[in-house]
Formats: sequence, C-alpha cells, structure tokens
Amino acid sequence: MAATERQYFEYIVIGCGGIGSSALYWLSKRSSSVLGLEQFSLGHERGGSQDVSRIIRLTYHEERYTKLVPDTFKAWEQIERESGLQVVWMTGGLRLARKGQNDAMLEKYALEMDKNNIKYDRMSNQQLMARYPQFTVGPDIVALYQEQSGLVDAAMGNAVHIQLSRGNGVTILENCPATRLTRANNGNVIVHTTKGVFECRKVVVTSGGWLNKVLGTIGVHVPVTVTQEQVTYYATPHMKEFTKEKFPIFIFHCPRYNIYALPIHGNTGSKIGVDAQGNVVTADTRTFEPDPVRERICTELLQEICPKFLGPILQTKTCLYTMPPDRDFVVDTCVYKGWSDVIVCCGAGHAYKFASLLGKILSELAVDGRTQYDISPFNITRDAIQDPTFKPTFFMGSNIEAKL
Repeated sequence: MAATERQYFEYIVIGCGGIGSSALYWLSKRSSSVLGLEQFSLGHERGGSQDVSRIIRLTYHEERYTKLVPDTFKAWEQIERESGLQVVWMTGGLRLARKGQNDAMLEKYALEMDKNNIKYDRMSNQQLMARYPQFTVGPDIVALYQEQSGLVDAAMGNAVHIQLSRGNGVTILENCPATRLTRANNGNVIVHTTKGVFECRKVVVTSGGWLNKVLGTIGVHVPVTVTQEQVTYYATPHMKEFTKEKFPIFIFHCPRYNIYALPIHGNTGSKIGVDAQGNVVTADTRTFEPDPVRERICTELLQEICPKFLGPILQTKTCLYTMPPDRDFVVDTCVYKGWSDVIVCCGAGHAYKFASLLGKILSELAVDGRTQYDISPFNITRDAIQDPTFKPTFFMGSNIEAKL
C-alpha cells in the first residue's frame, strides 16, 4: 500500500480482546465494512482477557451494574445460539465473610438484590456445609447464596466472537499496532498502523492497558492504573467434588481485599485468586512471574475453609487489570475533546462477565450515536477521570484507598 493510500472501513476496532472481539461481532451484525486491529496475535496472553474461566453473576454492589446483568446473560445466550457452543456455565455462587470482620459487605449485596427482586439465601456455617460439604467452616462464617452465578469461558468467548464476526465479513489484522489517530479533510478518522493507514467513520478503542497510547494522540488521557494480577490452579485429587455440577463459584470478603474461586473448567485444576492486589506495572514492562505472597494468602484461606480444593500447584497465571481511579467502567465517546467519532471502553478489571453486552453497547454508540442502555455513570468526564486529586479505590464496594 502506498504511503498516500488509505483503505476505508466504516468502523474500526482497536484491540481484539474480550470487549473488542465482542464489538467486532455486534458491529458485524449491522455493517459489512468493519476492521479489527490487534497489536499481537489473537488469543495472546499479554492483556486481561485470556484464560479459560471468569466469574459471571447476577449480584453486584451497585445498581449501575446490577441492572445491566440480565442483558449480559442474553448477549452471551445469543452467541451460544449462533455458534452452537456453550460459553456460560451456571454453578451457583456464594459470598462469604467472617462475622464482625467484613460481613457488612454481604449486606451491601443483599440490599442490591432486595432492590432488584433477586432471590438469594442466607446461610449459617451449618447450612453452608450441608449444601456444600467441601467446606469446613466455623460459626464465625456467614454466607449468601445466589443461584444465577457461574463462569464464562473467556478464551471460548473471544474465539466465538471473532469467528462469528469473520463469518459476517469482518477483516482482522493481527500483529498490527495502531500508532496514532488523525483527522481526514473530509472529517473521517484516520488510523495509522504499522501495516498501513486506514480511514473510518467511527473508531472504537478497547486496547486495555495500552489505551492511552492511542487516545493520547488526540489529547485524551484516562488515568488508569495497570496492575499484574494472578490466579492459581491446584491439581486437587478430589476432582469429582469440584466439578461445575458439584461446586459453586465463591467470593470471600476480607477486610481489605476479596478472594475469588471457581470450580474446575477446561483443565484439572481448581482456581483461586486475590482481586486487584497486584503490583503496579505498565502493559509493556510487566513480568509474567507469580507473586508467592498472594499464592500463600490463597493457600492459607483454603486450608482453613476448603482444604480439599488444594493440591499441588498446576500453574499460577498472570494477567493485567486496567483500572480507572474509581474502578468503574469507562464507556463513552471522546466528544469532550472534539472527537465524538472516537469511542472508548475500559473494563476496570471486572468487565469480562459483561464483555458481550459491552460490545453490543459500543456497536450502538458507533452506529446509532447512542445506546439503549444506561451508561451515564461510566462517562469519561466524571470526577474520577478528570480530577487529578481523586483518590484511587480499587476494592469494589468500599471507600478504602488503593495502596499504590
């Protein structure tokens, strides 16, 4: 392609991970002129959307998320119907805490479920062990159970979105970083890449820890913190007790962080991790080395409350969280900087469960200029994004400041 040549697509998506691949799929339902740009290979493990299982749940600590969840399930169901492949598995879900320590967090979730008419069960330690004998907990442990919880296969979800979008005519260029955005004389957006120059009507930026590399070229900056997180898989010898049919996802609310766990899926390992407690890194300089301190935190909790979950460590796998200071999503255009045709989405390290719906929302913003869903809390001009004195709080549902 000559330096002066520009290939035109109606819509371009930069970053083809969980949310970007979904945006490609939903755009492909409405346009035959869509390009996806991925700076690495599809399915790479450098970002935040890899791995085989992520929690999906109906319960959230704030209504801005809770009211989106029913449509999230519907979005995943659509791609399951179209592909004939299962992406979501329902296992039921538990929230656990110690009395007097962080059981107030459970009440936040209970309040949101009450407000939204979501059914749930309160459980004592005895009721918990009666339903799930894998647990060994004392009377200081309390629990909430909600049946519409489970896991979504991230690797499968990404692949299905990509394959369905390609089937609808989407072009995807791998190993093709976008380097900058400029404005064409006719008002369109020009996307410069290492493999050529492209022109489009709207561009969607879903590039995770790299988002400011692209947005910075149009004067937009989202003050994200990128952390290296990790999950540990144990080769439990009690596999039969930790299948998706026998064991739920659970989240244990500690005073300063949450620990989350999932049953076996896609391998022979039970899975656990500490949420948003990783070292601050950049997307380009992160390591892939596990943190033994967080491994030990997980192991010690399991020894106390669910020892059969344990076994030799199969793998501790790292990934990136990209979090705005309030740890809420960013889903908006860049109109405040004069770029209404540049749409940005940042998932704040907890978006994979919403990935298919977020792609649909982004497609509506691109095609229609608006969306049927209430994304007003996720605007890019809110204080958490624009006020440099805003104190980061990464522990969801709490006002505890992040340790940076």
